[in-house]
Amino acid sequence: MASEARPAPLAHHFDDYDQQRESATLGMWLFLAQEVMFFGGLFLAYTVYRWKYPAWFALGSNQLDVPLGLANTIVLIGSSLTMVLAVRAAQLGKARQIAGWIGATMALGTAFLVVKGFEYHHKWVHHLIPGAGFHIEGTTDPAAQTFFVLYFCMTGLHALHMIVGLGLLAFLVPKALRGDFSAENHNWVEGVGLYWHFVDVIWIFLFPLLYLLGRHHA
Repeated sequence: MASEARPAPLAHHFDDYDQQRESATLGMWLFLAQEVMFFGGLFLAYTVYRWKYPAWFALGSNQLDVPLGLANTIVLIGSSLTMVLAVRAAQLGKARQIAGWIGATMALGTAFLVVKGFEYHHKWVHHLIPGAGFHIEGTTDPAAQTFFVLYFCMTGLHALHMIVGLGLLAFLVPKALRGDFSAENHNWVEGVGLYWHFVDVIWIFLFPLLYLLGRHHA
Protein backbone atom coordinates (compact mmCIF):
# COMPACT_ATOMS: atom_id res chain seq x y z
CA MET A 1 0.00 0.00 0.00
CA ALA A 2 1.39 3.38 -0.94
CA SER A 3 2.16 5.67 1.98
CA GLU A 4 -0.11 8.64 2.55
CA ALA A 5 1.23 11.93 1.18
CA ARG A 6 2.38 14.37 3.86
CA PRO A 7 2.81 18.16 3.57
CA ALA A 8 6.50 19.03 3.20
CA PRO A 9 6.87 21.24 6.32
CA LEU A 10 5.46 18.49 8.59
CA ALA A 11 8.27 16.37 10.09
CA HIS A 12 7.84 12.65 9.47
CA HIS A 13 7.62 11.75 13.17
CA PHE A 14 4.57 13.96 13.84
CA ASP A 15 0.97 13.13 13.06
CA ASP A 16 -0.17 16.70 12.44
CA TYR A 17 0.84 20.35 12.72
CA ASP A 18 -0.67 20.75 16.20
CA GLN A 19 1.47 17.93 17.58
CA GLN A 20 4.56 19.36 15.89
CA ARG A 21 3.91 22.85 17.28
CA GLU A 22 3.24 21.60 20.81
CA SER A 23 6.44 19.53 20.78
CA ALA A 24 8.51 22.44 19.49
CA THR A 25 7.05 24.79 22.12
CA LEU A 26 7.70 22.31 24.93
CA GLY A 27 11.28 21.86 23.75
CA MET A 28 11.88 25.61 23.76
CA TRP A 29 10.41 26.02 27.25
CA LEU A 30 12.67 23.23 28.54
CA PHE A 31 15.66 24.98 26.96
CA LEU A 32 14.66 28.29 28.57
CA ALA A 33 14.28 26.55 31.94
CA GLN A 34 17.95 25.57 31.91
CA GLU A 35 18.84 29.09 30.79
CA VAL A 36 17.01 30.42 33.86
CA MET A 37 19.20 28.19 36.04
CA PHE A 38 22.27 29.41 34.14
CA PHE A 39 21.52 33.08 34.79
CA GLY A 40 20.23 32.19 38.25
CA GLY A 41 23.76 31.40 39.41
CA LEU A 42 24.88 34.90 38.48
CA PHE A 43 21.88 36.49 40.16
CA LEU A 44 22.63 34.48 43.29
CA ALA A 45 26.27 35.63 43.24
CA TYR A 46 25.08 39.22 42.81
CA THR A 47 22.75 38.87 45.83
CA VAL A 48 25.43 37.38 48.06
CA TYR A 49 28.12 39.94 47.19
CA ARG A 50 25.76 42.89 47.34
CA TRP A 51 24.84 41.81 50.87
CA LYS A 52 28.54 41.46 51.72
CA TYR A 53 29.76 44.69 50.08
CA PRO A 54 26.77 47.09 49.94
CA ALA A 55 28.91 50.24 49.93
CA TRP A 56 31.08 49.10 47.03
CA PHE A 57 28.05 48.03 45.01
CA ALA A 58 26.42 51.42 45.58
CA LEU A 59 29.66 53.13 44.55
CA GLY A 60 29.93 50.97 41.43
CA SER A 61 26.31 51.54 40.49
CA ASN A 62 26.92 55.28 40.53
CA GLN A 63 29.51 54.84 37.77
CA LEU A 64 26.89 53.51 35.34
CA ASP A 65 25.02 55.70 32.88
CA VAL A 66 21.33 55.47 33.81
CA PRO A 67 20.03 57.32 30.69
CA LEU A 68 21.85 54.87 28.41
CA GLY A 69 20.61 51.92 30.44
CA LEU A 70 17.06 53.28 30.31
CA ALA A 71 17.34 53.88 26.57
CA ASN A 72 18.44 50.28 26.08
CA THR A 73 15.50 49.10 28.20
CA ILE A 74 13.07 51.00 25.98
CA VAL A 75 14.79 49.63 22.88
CA LEU A 76 14.41 46.04 24.08
CA ILE A 77 10.78 46.53 25.05
CA GLY A 78 10.23 47.85 21.52
CA SER A 79 11.98 44.80 20.08
CA SER A 80 9.65 42.53 22.03
CA LEU A 81 6.71 44.33 20.43
CA THR A 82 8.10 43.90 16.91
CA MET A 83 8.81 40.23 17.66
CA VAL A 84 5.20 39.73 18.75
CA LEU A 85 4.07 41.32 15.49
CA ALA A 86 6.39 38.98 13.56
CA VAL A 87 4.84 35.96 15.27
CA ARG A 88 1.35 37.29 14.53
CA ALA A 89 2.26 37.76 10.87
CA ALA A 90 3.56 34.17 10.82
CA GLN A 91 0.30 32.92 12.28
CA LEU A 92 -1.48 34.68 9.43
CA GLY A 93 0.99 33.37 6.84
CA LYS A 94 2.04 36.86 5.65
CA ALA A 95 5.60 36.29 4.44
CA ARG A 96 6.68 39.87 3.76
CA GLN A 97 5.27 41.12 7.06
CA ILE A 98 7.16 38.38 8.90
CA ALA A 99 10.43 39.43 7.27
CA GLY A 100 9.70 43.12 7.88
CA TRP A 101 8.95 42.75 11.58
CA ILE A 102 11.92 40.45 12.07
CA GLY A 103 14.10 43.06 10.35
CA ALA A 104 12.78 45.71 12.75
CA THR A 105 13.54 43.44 15.71
CA MET A 106 17.08 42.91 14.42
CA ALA A 107 17.58 46.67 14.02
CA LEU A 108 16.50 47.31 17.61
CA GLY A 109 18.67 44.46 18.90
CA THR A 110 21.65 45.83 17.02
CA ALA A 111 21.00 49.30 18.46
CA PHE A 112 21.05 47.77 21.94
CA LEU A 113 24.47 46.20 21.31
CA VAL A 114 25.87 49.44 19.89
CA VAL A 115 24.80 51.36 23.00
CA LYS A 116 26.28 48.63 25.19
CA GLY A 117 29.53 48.95 23.23
CA PHE A 118 29.65 52.67 24.06
CA GLU A 119 29.11 51.83 27.72
CA TYR A 120 31.93 49.28 27.71
CA HIS A 121 34.23 51.81 26.04
CA HIS A 122 33.39 54.33 28.75
CA LYS A 123 34.39 51.80 31.42
CA TRP A 124 37.66 51.15 29.58
CA VAL A 125 38.52 54.85 29.32
CA HIS A 126 37.79 55.43 33.02
CA HIS A 127 39.78 52.38 34.20
CA LEU A 128 36.74 50.52 35.47
CA ILE A 129 37.73 47.20 33.91
CA PRO A 130 38.58 44.72 36.72
CA GLY A 131 42.28 43.96 36.84
CA ALA A 132 45.63 45.57 37.56
CA GLY A 133 44.62 48.93 36.06
CA PHE A 134 41.31 49.21 37.89
CA HIS A 135 40.70 52.54 39.64
CA ILE A 136 37.55 54.06 41.09
CA GLU A 137 37.22 57.35 42.94
CA GLY A 138 36.35 56.91 46.59
CA THR A 139 38.27 53.79 47.59
CA THR A 140 41.38 51.71 46.97
CA ASP A 141 39.85 48.51 48.42
CA PRO A 142 40.23 45.65 45.89
CA ALA A 143 36.71 44.48 46.87
CA ALA A 144 35.36 47.52 45.00
CA GLN A 145 36.07 45.59 41.77
CA THR A 146 33.49 42.94 42.70
CA PHE A 147 30.61 44.99 41.36
CA PHE A 148 32.27 45.41 37.97
CA VAL A 149 33.25 41.73 37.76
CA LEU A 150 29.58 40.86 38.07
CA TYR A 151 28.55 43.76 35.84
CA PHE A 152 30.68 42.53 32.95
CA CYS A 153 29.81 38.87 33.53
CA MET A 154 26.07 39.51 33.62
CA THR A 155 25.80 42.09 30.86
CA GLY A 156 28.40 40.28 28.74
CA LEU A 157 26.51 36.99 28.94
CA HIS A 158 23.30 38.84 28.14
CA ALA A 159 24.94 40.49 25.13
CA LEU A 160 26.15 37.08 23.93
CA HIS A 161 22.57 35.82 24.07
CA MET A 162 21.51 38.88 22.10
CA ILE A 163 24.06 38.06 19.39
CA VAL A 164 22.79 34.47 19.23
CA GLY A 165 19.24 35.82 18.96
CA LEU A 166 20.22 38.11 16.08
CA GLY A 167 21.76 35.13 14.30
CA LEU A 168 18.55 33.14 14.71
CA LEU A 169 16.48 36.05 13.42
CA ALA A 170 18.76 36.41 10.40
CA PHE A 171 18.23 32.71 9.72
CA LEU A 172 14.44 33.23 9.68
CA VAL A 173 14.35 36.11 7.16
CA PRO A 174 15.13 34.13 3.96
CA LYS A 175 12.85 31.31 5.14
CA ALA A 176 10.04 33.82 5.57
CA LEU A 177 10.61 35.36 2.14
CA ARG A 178 10.54 31.87 0.57
CA GLY A 179 7.13 31.31 2.11
CA ASP A 180 8.27 28.53 4.45
CA PHE A 181 5.93 29.71 7.21
CA SER A 182 2.18 29.44 7.17
CA ALA A 183 -0.77 29.60 9.55
CA GLU A 184 -0.28 25.87 10.16
CA ASN A 185 3.51 25.82 10.32
CA HIS A 186 5.34 28.65 12.04
CA ASN A 187 7.17 26.87 14.87
CA TRP A 188 10.52 28.48 14.09
CA VAL A 189 9.15 31.99 14.43
CA GLU A 190 7.34 31.23 17.69
CA GLY A 191 10.36 29.42 19.14
CA VAL A 192 12.81 32.20 18.33
CA GLY A 193 10.23 34.68 19.62
CA LEU A 194 10.16 32.93 22.99
CA TYR A 195 13.95 33.03 23.14
CA TRP A 196 14.00 36.73 22.28
CA HIS A 197 11.42 37.57 24.95
CA PHE A 198 13.46 35.62 27.51
CA VAL A 199 16.57 37.67 26.70
CA ASP A 200 14.52 40.86 27.02
CA VAL A 201 13.15 39.80 30.42
CA ILE A 202 16.67 39.12 31.70
CA TRP A 203 17.59 42.72 30.88
CA ILE A 204 14.46 43.97 32.69
CA PHE A 205 15.98 42.45 35.83
CA LEU A 206 19.55 43.53 35.10
CA PHE A 207 18.74 47.20 34.60
CA PRO A 208 17.34 47.99 38.08
CA LEU A 209 19.79 45.66 39.87
CA LEU A 210 22.90 47.12 38.26
CA TYR A 211 21.92 50.69 37.44
CA LEU A 212 19.41 51.74 40.09
CA LEU A 213 19.60 49.69 43.28
CA GLY A 214 21.62 51.40 45.97
CA ARG A 215 22.58 54.52 44.05
CA HIS A 216 21.13 56.85 46.70
CA HIS A 217 23.36 55.23 49.33
CA ALA A 218 26.61 56.15 47.59
